[in-house]
Parts: sequence; C-alpha cells; structure tokens
Amino acid sequence: MRALLQRVSEASVSVDGTVIGQTGAGLLILICAMQGDTEGHADNLAAKISKLRIFQDENGKMNRSVLDIGGAALVVSQFTLAADTSRGNRPGFSAAAPPDEGNWLYEYFVTQLAAQGIAVQTGQFGADMKVALVNDGPVTIWMES
Repeated sequence: MRALLQRVSEASVSVDGTVIGQTGAGLLILICAMQGDTEGHADNLAAKISKLRIFQDENGKMNRSVLDIGGAALVVSQFTLAADTSRGNRPGFSAAAPPDEGNWLYEYFVTQLAAQGIAVQTGQFGADMKVALVNDGPVTIWMES
C-alpha cells in the first residue's frame, strides 16, 4: 500500500458540495492499494502510521505521534498514488489494485487504523472528492508497505 501523510491543523473532504469527513489536528492520509497488497500490508502500515513521531513536543522537536497528541485522521482513497510516469506524458495506473480489491483494502486499513486508537473519518471510495487542508509545518511524508 502507498500512503501520503500530511500533518494538518484541519482537513475535510466533500462530495457534491457536502462535507462527508473532517478532522482537526492530526493526519490527512491519502491511501492507495496496490496490486498484490494484502491485509498484512494494511496492518503494518496502520501500526507504523499510528506510532510515527511527526508532531512537535514541548521543545519543538518532532517527537510525538498522532496517538500522543490525541489527534485524529481523515483517510481518503486515492488510486492516483499508483501513477507510473516513466513513459510518455500520460500517467498509467495499472499498478493500482482493481477497484473491488482496492475498496476492500481501503476499508480494512481504516478499520485497522481505528483499532490502533485513532479517531478516523473517511472520504468515499471512487467518488469525485474535493479535499481541503491546512498542512501544518508543512509536514508531508510518503510511505509504502
């Protein structure tokens, strides 16, 4: 699985002009299931993200996790993280998991992240979504399982 994490002060996702998910301080996680990904990949990624120390402590050092700060996460599916730009000018997305499998792994990842103790809200798989965020730092981290 591929994930792009953004440390945020706030973030929201809308479909057809209606906010369907939002968070205050915490993480915006853009996630993509890749071909060959399994539950194990989602388990590992959720565990790693929950403990990743990218929030500031009292000394201004990135030494706290989203759990440590009592933060939440907004998780949005984004198959375009699978983009292959190695040939031509039009990206290919064949490395992404097929839609049914991708949706299942996305929902499984959300469940596993919540099981780590993080309050989670989501976007809508496959929808045309509008994502708004205030990136804190900015801190943006790319992860793969």
